[in-house]
Order: sequence, then structure tokens, then C-alpha cells
Amino acid sequence: MKKIILILLAVVPLFVFSQKRKLSSFKKSEVKSIIHTSSDSVKLEIEKFQEDLNKEYLDKKETPLRGDNYTNFKQHPFFPVDLKYRVTADFVKNENPKPFELPTSSGKSKSYQEFGKAHFTIDGKSYTLSIYQSLDLMKMEKYKDHLFLPFRDETNQKETYGGGKYMDLKIPKGNTIVLDFNQSYQPFCAYNAYDYNCPIVPEENKLPVEIRAGVMYNDIYHH
Repeated sequence: MKKIILILLAVVPLFVFSQKRKLSSFKKSEVKSIIHTSSDSVKLEIEKFQEDLNKEYLDKKETPLRGDNYTNFKQHPFFPVDLKYRVTADFVKNENPKPFELPTSSGKSKSYQEFGKAHFTIDGKSYTLSIYQSLDLMKMEKYKDHLFLPFRDETNQKETYGGGKYMDLKIPKGNTIVLDFNQSYQPFCAYNAYDYNCPIVPEENKLPVEIRAGVMYNDIYHH
């Protein structure tokens, strides 16, 4: 996607525990309240992502849409927010990344390196996705901590774009990383294949499961 959408990966805790008070001493009602508040904060974060994405596509300076596609655009269709698709993955950094050329929709290529792999479970089944870093963006101060996660899943060509979806991430500080598929989006090429050049999802990042989260897609843009 031409414009990098900055995604908040961590929810700031709304409760600070004193040194002496342990979670085990909380009443059940208090624990439920904390979990509920955290869930609400995450949902607000996802709603903010949706609002920002709609604003981007309605902005003449930012939108990939042209002509009638822009005139007729009101808002994106989204899957219902589902927090089972917000997962904390085990992150294994690639200690010896090697540059490679990632093919794009135009037949050209862009330079990336594999920054690491995310291992996670959904509905009790384990999956792995490779996370990449743009060699061009890492040279820019503004985007030096930016990571790129392109993926495909079983909703492609049915409810989402056939070429897959993207997710923007930031370099994690530890050995875990939050993947919120509710904040995944279609590349600009899904809406305008003439003006944009988008990385093709590597075969290793094809998930054999439906990820019913994030932006849905109506293929009305290529007719």
C-alpha cells in the first residue's frame, strides 16, 4: 500500500498494580472488569483503524480510487470484529537475514529481507507466517521500525481480494508480536491495478484457513 498505515500493536493497560497487591487477591468481579476494559480498548483501536482507512480512501490526495470508483465510494465493507483473530504470536527473529527480490503485480520487484517468523494458533491449530522488512523503508528514519506482513487465506477470491491481504507491523521489543487480522487490508492494486505496483504474497504465507477479519472486498474495480 502506498501510504503506510501505522498500527498500534499494544494496548496501554488501564490498571496499575501496586507492588504488594497480586492478581490472585482480586475478586472475580474485578478480574472480569479488567478483561472487559481491555477488550473494549482493543475494539476501539480496531474501529479507529477502520475509520482511518475510510478517510484515506475518501481523501482525493490519498485514495487509490479514480473516476467513478472514487465518486461512488462510501466506505469499506468489514468483517465483524472478532478478537479471536487478534493473536499474540511467538516471534523468532532471523539473525542472518538475506536480501531478496519480492515480485510485484507489475512484473517488477522490490527489495526485502525476512525479518523473522511469527508462530501462532487459531481455534487450536498452529500456523506460521514470515514477516518482512523493506530495504528501502528501513533506510528512512520514519519507517525504520516498520515491518510488512503479506498473507493469503481461504477467503481470497470469495470475500477478499484474490491476491491476498497486507498487515503493517512494528519491530517487537521481545519474543512475541501481536497480529491483529482485524486490521488487515487489501493492497492498492485491488482497487487500481493501473497506477500501483504491489508486492505479491509469497507462497510460504498462504494460510490453509479462512481469516474472516479485516477489510472485505467487492471486485467492482476491474470491470
